[in-house]
Amino acid sequence: MSRHQLHKELFDEFTRKASLKKEVYNITLQCFNELKETIFQYVTQYEQYIKKSKQSYDISFEVTQNKEFEIALKFGGDILIFLMHTNIFEFPRNHEVMKTGYIKKDKTRSFHGIINIYNFLADSFKYDRTNDIGYLIGRVFINKDKSYFVEGKQELAFLYHNFGTEKFTKKAMDTLLETSIKYSINFDLLTPPYNEVMSVTVNEMQSTLASIPLKTGKRLGFQFYADNQTQD
Repeated sequence: MSRHQLHKELFDEFTRKASLKKEVYNITLQCFNELKETIFQYVTQYEQYIKKSKQSYDISFEVTQNKEFEIALKFGGDILIFLMHTNIFEFPRNHEVMKTGYIKKDKTRSFHGIINIYNFLADSFKYDRTNDIGYLIGRVFINKDKSYFVEGKQELAFLYHNFGTEKFTKKAMDTLLETSIKYSINFDLLTPPYNEVMSVTVNEMQSTLASIPLKTGKRLGFQFYADNQTQD
């Protein structure tokens, strides 16, 4: 085999893989932008709800950040941050999704983009409490076919065997957003154990509240609820 032929095979492999990843990236970005639109629609619907309501609610429901690969929805004391990863991944060989007929028929379907969903306390950002804890409550996997599934806590998790049959449509985005908000609302802040907060230095006490290195998180110091458990 000539050196020219070797280079051709190399370039064929490179362009094939790069084109696939670019295609998946574009699909993921398209979905993420549509998800952003869905979030803004929720904000508009909330504003309409407030106007029609006979009661006066001074409770925020708004987009607090709007970057190319990130959007944050603040509602009450919670913030949901949706973050699209700019790289493309492939499922590990031992992942259950790799055993599905959908992937076995076309291995390129295993390449996917990821949208991560984080839940933080709104006060963590408001008061610049950099030691506070946020939680990854779900992540969305999207491939070149716009097929998806969600890995996450409790009701956020969609079964992997739906991969190949479910597409990340506007309806799916609406369900994802509604479920994420409901989960965050019911994912309450618990009082930390006494022993974890019983001591504080003079320097910490003289500092502002924002700089006191006492971590605040919804389940900090407590066992995190398993997927098959319910919260009281």
